[in-house]
Amino acid sequence: MIDILYEDNHLLVVEKPCNIPVQADSSKDDDLLSLLKAYIKDKYQKPGNVYLGLVHRLDRPVGGVMVFARTSKAASRLSKMIAAHEFEKIYLACVKDNGLKDSDRFVDHLIKDPKTNMVHVDPKGKEAILDYEVMQRKGDLALVKIKLKTGRSHQIRVQFASRKHPLYGDHRYDPECIKNTQIALWSHKLCFRHPVSNEELVFTSFPHNRPFDRFKEALNE
Repeated sequence: MIDILYEDNHLLVVEKPCNIPVQADSSKDDDLLSLLKAYIKDKYQKPGNVYLGLVHRLDRPVGGVMVFARTSKAASRLSKMIAAHEFEKIYLACVKDNGLKDSDRFVDHLIKDPKTNMVHVDPKGKEAILDYEVMQRKGDLALVKIKLKTGRSHQIRVQFASRKHPLYGDHRYDPECIKNTQIALWSHKLCFRHPVSNEELVFTSFPHNRPFDRFKEALNE
């Protein structure tokens, strides 16, 4: 069962489970969009197809807060807010702590190779910006809070990995990653204006999987 954080006639905000695709892909595994459409159809006894707009994405292994639009008007307005950087997106991640600064801004240009589905730092790519601060350090890991300024594919994973601070459990961008580990990246907070009422909305979600459980003190503050 998907954890519903907020629901009205225009929005559906949920906590995405780890390791589920946001929309149908070649794996043919259950996907979040289809599951939520089925939930709406069943709850409201809607005939025919259910509309649910996908306005942003999370990588398959990543969990946390996501918002969907229940009307095309809401989808259009949310998409415009995202394009205008009016969405505040906060992530939590556990990264390799080998000289990581207490806080910093990463600015790169990223490009995606469609053949490998890998993203690389390349001056010909699109600008990618994030700010982070270290919340706590334990052993060889640091818990970081990340504020995205742009929303590029695999952005957080690539920007940290390219600086020798790969995310724990990132099998795609860390060649030294331990097998069968879950990536430690979580969509922690979304802040945005309601597309119809203009009310300021804030939604948060906290990870509980390893190795986030090492940092309970910092996450409970």
